[in-house]
Amino acid sequence: MPRAPPARRCAWRRPSPGVFSHLEMLEAQAHEASVKQEEMKQQEEKLDRLKARVEELRLRRDELRAKVDLQQKGQHEKGGVVSDPAQPSAQAALERRIRSVKDMLQIFYLTGISGKLTKRGVCFCISTAFEGTYLDSYYLDMLIKPKVQIYRHSIPIFIPLEQIARKYLETDIRRFLAVLSDHLNAYVGRRYQAEQLQERFPDQIEGTLQSNSLWNLLVFNYNVARGSKTFPFSVRLRYGDLCCSLPTEVVVSSTADAPASLAETAAAHSDLFRCTALHKAFLSINSTEEMGGRAP
Repeated sequence: MPRAPPARRCAWRRPSPGVFSHLEMLEAQAHEASVKQEEMKQQEEKLDRLKARVEELRLRRDELRAKVDLQQKGQHEKGGVVSDPAQPSAQAALERRIRSVKDMLQIFYLTGISGKLTKRGVCFCISTAFEGTYLDSYYLDMLIKPKVQIYRHSIPIFIPLEQIARKYLETDIRRFLAVLSDHLNAYVGRRYQAEQLQERFPDQIEGTLQSNSLWNLLVFNYNVARGSKTFPFSVRLRYGDLCCSLPTEVVVSSTADAPASLAETAAAHSDLFRCTALHKAFLSINSTEEMGGRAP
């Protein structure tokens, strides 16, 4: 009786070293992307908490303003009725101005503005910050008699101080300080973003970032890697609202011979620059590119 042929044994091949190295590289990239996403999530949560705190302080400021107004009204009524309300005495006007300044020192302390009375009047300090990072402080030394006026200051020359003063200083000093603070915070916020971009992404930024003194116009070039190739992008950001740290106009373009798919990438980057701080936008762009996809 013939014997059955012996069963064939399957030959086992050892995976090549290149497969293991590729898997290790993918695992490392996935881990790095996960860590960056977690960091961004924590930063967003921190930003949300800070925004909530700012809103809480603003509400508190408004409450204090209302209380101060009621208190001043009561003190004015207790002080007696002036014979001609339209022309109060100079002494009474000066006293009300001094009381108003003292009340403001307490109110604005909650919003980054502090001050102290001086022999000549009052000295205000406006502290600036961007997303929880404290930056510069600026000073205003003001006279309150015979009328409110700026004696000396450290405000940058390109901030429209005189224009803001003409509009608000003598009629609403609180509004004057609030608007000036908005201008200064937006200015240092734009400058801080540009500095962070150059410090954290020097290998990606091509050449030197160009800007004006107010940092409301930025022009720079950066590279995006796709596979084994690198494609250059040009960016022009204009900040039309000087009280805002995000751009109102964004132009992102690539070279004429770039693949058609990069037009979608440029549009996505443009949307990202409009609504996200500059350095955080680049974190998002790099995170997406490392995962092999397109920018959101």
